[in-house]
Amino acid sequence: MRWEALFADLEAQAESLEQAERAGEIDERTRGEVGSLHWRDRARSAVGSSIRLRLAGGLAASGNLVRVGPDWVLLDEGAGHEVVVVSAAVLVVRGLGRYAAVPDSKGVVASRLGLRYALRGIARDRSAVRVHLVDGSTLDGTVDRVGADFIEVAAHPAAEPRRRQEVREVELVALGAVVAVRRSV
Repeated sequence: MRWEALFADLEAQAESLEQAERAGEIDERTRGEVGSLHWRDRARSAVGSSIRLRLAGGLAASGNLVRVGPDWVLLDEGAGHEVVVVSAAVLVVRGLGRYAAVPDSKGVVASRLGLRYALRGIARDRSAVRVHLVDGSTLDGTVDRVGADFIEVAAHPAAEPRRRQEVREVELVALGAVVAVRRSV
């Protein structure tokens, strides 16, 4: 009887150690998988949700997440306003769920639609915009052209359409200085 009890106790201990090892391995794999996620993967699973962003330059943006690009996100701020936010300028995101899209599952075409693509769309429709810069300053005008590493903004009064006589000057803005571009749709 004592031998049976001893063997039963040893088997129970071995099973307990095996379960603890398995749980440790699961935890380690989970940490590894989470470690490969980018915040944009989390954001892609939250398209349609309301989120809040704290950005470089003391700026904040909030609204429904409409689209997530490889280096930008688009928020619908309501009341006919949208904002394109540069991913590198995002400091804090609030309102994302616990789930994430599969990393790098956005597709080949979507992965090529970078910030310049989004800004070219704004330039094409000639919307009046407010460009927020990393130093906290803003520029009001219209995005005229989008280069490899810059945008040209025709500075004119806010919320006014671009008219030659209203343009004060054309400013070249380095893309690295842009935090967000707001526009009315």
